[in-house]
Amino acid sequence: MAARRRSDRGTDSLRRQIAAEAARLIAEQGLRDYHAAKLKAASRFGLPEALPLPRNVEIEEALRQHQRLFQSDSQPRHLVRLRHAAIEAMRFFHAFEPRLVGPVLEGTADEFSAVCLHVFTDDLGELCECLQAGGIPFDLEDRRLRISRSEEANFPALAFRAGGTPIDLTAFARDGLRQAPLDRISERPMQRAALTDVLALVQEHTSA
Repeated sequence: MAARRRSDRGTDSLRRQIAAEAARLIAEQGLRDYHAAKLKAASRFGLPEALPLPRNVEIEEALRQHQRLFQSDSQPRHLVRLRHAAIEAMRFFHAFEPRLVGPVLEGTADEFSAVCLHVFTDDLGELCECLQAGGIPFDLEDRRLRISRSEEANFPALAFRAGGTPIDLTAFARDGLRQAPLDRISERPMQRAALTDVLALVQEHTSA
């Protein structure tokens, strides 16, 4: 029993090391794929593939800790800049009921992050025309998201840059406002914030 407890403690320690190294790779190299970051971190320690890897929520917590310890000046500045960029983008796309999602909303955004918005329309052509009318070149692709624990679906994704800031739009049908896809970290419906909520976040930071 004592040997098993020692083994469990050793495994937990290795998981924490992998989580910390994965967080460093994400924060310092802009690696956005959590699973890839975990595999790369594990390989750096020469650990076997069979070792249970940290969960995404452990990586997220390690990332927050890394940012607090090593990026306490730069990361908050990037976050504020990106939230202001999000506000401008949400105002531009107001007809599509934009919602902010991802690291810019959750507070872990950094110099490598994009402003990620969910937009809602029953006519993708209208969204494309909005960008074209603004003289904004964009890339269009499909994005696969989990809409439940057992179901995935493809959604149109549009990517462009505004003032040097990468903006990422995922387009849903109008009734997609009712049900957010699952978050890759918590496996719960994604947090979404309307413009008024983002304005409140910025004001809260300014007041603090």
